[in-house]
Order: sequence, then structure tokens, then C-alpha cells
Amino acid sequence: MAERSARTAGIDASHPAQNSLNRRGLLITGAGLLTTGLLSTQAQAAGTTRHATGQTLHAPAIVGKARPALPLVMLDPGHGGKDPGAIGYTGTYEKHVAEAAATELRQQLLATGRYRVAMTRTTDHFVPLDGRVELAQEHGASLFISMHADALHNAGVRGASVYTHSHGASDSQTADLAKTENSADRYGGPLVQGTSPEVQQILASLVTEEARRGSAHMASAVVASFQSRINLLSHPHRHAAFAVLKSAQIPSVLVEMGFMSNRLDEAALRQAGHRAMVAGAMCTAVNRYFASAGVGLAG
Repeated sequence: MAERSARTAGIDASHPAQNSLNRRGLLITGAGLLTTGLLSTQAQAAGTTRHATGQTLHAPAIVGKARPALPLVMLDPGHGGKDPGAIGYTGTYEKHVAEAAATELRQQLLATGRYRVAMTRTTDHFVPLDGRVELAQEHGASLFISMHADALHNAGVRGASVYTHSHGASDSQTADLAKTENSADRYGGPLVQGTSPEVQQILASLVTEEARRGSAHMASAVVASFQSRINLLSHPHRHAAFAVLKSAQIPSVLVEMGFMSNRLDEAALRQAGHRAMVAGAMCTAVNRYFASAGVGLAG
């Protein structure tokens, strides 16, 4: 039994001398490890240690603050999937124009090396309005830009415009536009349509003053950047209770690149060259916004 127990423990009981050597070897090894550990500790306390080859290894240098992460711009192509948005005279869907323009803007922003960029959708699928805001918040976005090309009752109205959030609308045309945009969730079924006007009003009231100021600042940058390149509506900065702009923490704007209800705007937005020009003006606006916001981006 004793022999079996010894073998189970990994020791050969039939060679006691060998056992004694083994024990002595273990003691010597343990002492060596202890000595090595003490020496290593002393060397580390002095800021250096020696490799087995005798090469001196210095303690790691203390690195200063890491470079802050680039600001994240969240682009939101309007509509998508079963929600086509406005439909132009020649059958152009707003959802396709919005996605194409947002993709172009994403490429131009990334090319500056100044930003990280995310999109609420990169394919033709439906995203509820609340889901778009939540994506921006989850990503920790510094700026939210929703891109559209809606329709108006008056087909003669054309030109780009930019909208910020407020409890009341700046004019009846903008009120109608916000009503149309805020009804987009009807495509999502009853689970998506559950927010009452009263709850929407409460949520809208949570938008902070800081976010409002940032939104207004970005809207001014858009107008200034568009003026020399893109046809604008009269009084191009407008406001209403757009649900997609209700983030409490993130400056947010909705850009109407033109109106699908106008033949000239629709024809222009169908052209990749025009969308690239819109994206270029938007990129300039984003640069102006962050530069004047004190982010310290290089010119």
C-alpha cells in the first residue's frame, strides 16, 4: 500500500537514495527561485533588471496622456426599406438619394483624417426614428446629421435648408414638413407607433440648452457653407419639433438637400456630381463647426 501511495504521489519508493537526491534537488531549486525572486525585486525597485544573457532591461517609460479619440459624426440617411420617403416626378425615391449622399459625405469626412464616422443605416432597410437617436447615443456621437430630400405641397419651392429642434415650428411649411417626417414610424407597425404626442412633447423638453446651442451653431455652419455652392431657400435655417432631432446630449441637424417635389431639385439630386458638391459643402460645415467649437482640429 505504501509503495502504491508513493507511486501515486509520483515518487519511486524502491530507491530511497534517489528520493533523497530528489528532495535535495527540490530544496536547492526552491532556494534558487527564492534568491532569484529577491534579486529581481531589488533590481525592479532600482528601475532595472538583468536578462539571463546579461543585457540590462530598463523599466518602461511613463507615457503622457494618450491622444483623445477623434470626434464621431453620426450620419442618418432618411427613410429606408418599406419607407421610401418622398417620390420625385420621375420616380426617384428619397431614401436612395439620402443614402447615396450620406455615403459620399462619409467618404469625404473620413478623407480629412479628422473624424470617425458612423451611419444609422448603410443598406436599404427601415430604422425607427427613436432607433436612429439611440444609435447616435450608443456610439457616443459628437454630432448627428440627418439627411433628406422631402416633398412639399408647393412644387415650385426649391433649394436646400437646415432644421433644428424646437417645441414650435418657425413657419407653417416647416410644421407640415416635421409632421410628415415624424409620421415615418407608421411603416414600422403598432410596436413602433406607440409614442403619443404627449410623450413626444415630454421627450422633446429633455433636449438640453447646450445641445440646442450646438445644433444652432452647426446649422449656421451649413448655411454659410452652402451659400456659395448650393441653392438655398429663403431663411434657410428653420426649426420645428422633429422627433429625430430630440437627443438631449448631441447637437443635431436635419439637412434638406432639396425637394423631390420640385423637378429641378430632383434632377440635380439624381446626379452623383451634384451630391458630391452637397457633401463637400457639408464637409466644410462640419470642419467649421468643430474648429469653432474648440476641438483643436488642424486646418
